[in-house]
Amino acid sequence: MNVYQSERLAIRVFEANDKKALERIWGDEEVMGLCSGATDHEKFPRIIEYYARCHDEKGLSVYAVVEKASGKLVGTAGFNVEDTLDKVELIYHFAKDYWGKGYASEAAGACLEVVKANEGVFCVYASADPANKSSLRILEKIGFEFKGLKWFDDTNQEEPYYEMYIGD
Repeated sequence: MNVYQSERLAIRVFEANDKKALERIWGDEEVMGLCSGATDHEKFPRIIEYYARCHDEKGLSVYAVVEKASGKLVGTAGFNVEDTLDKVELIYHFAKDYWGKGYASEAAGACLEVVKANEGVFCVYASADPANKSSLRILEKIGFEFKGLKWFDDTNQEEPYYEMYIGD
């Protein structure tokens, strides 16, 4: 099910057959090297199920990003949602073959359009490894405000932290 479409990308809910494509993204040590590391491939069915359920229950989630021209799943983007929708985390990851094509900026911008349509969200936040200059540029390009450095237990480091307030 498509959640949003931009010029080149379709943002959709994960499907069971996305497992193989996720191996090239979340399962790739180089792609996830500046995050918390690659995910074991055996976990993908549960992750897919979790994010699909999150979309059904909360109206927001992390999504599959599909290149419209090829129909291939090329990345992931969307929101990590905690107990409430007040404050959600924007994330995005792309297969190596699709780096440098502007897809992360396009997908992140599309996700902001999705979140603006959800009345429950007050704030979106994001962070990136200090060495991931491309990701930091994307956050600034799409309108996030730098708030300072913040410690993250999952990456065991201090990272640049950004926020964007939605609505009133």
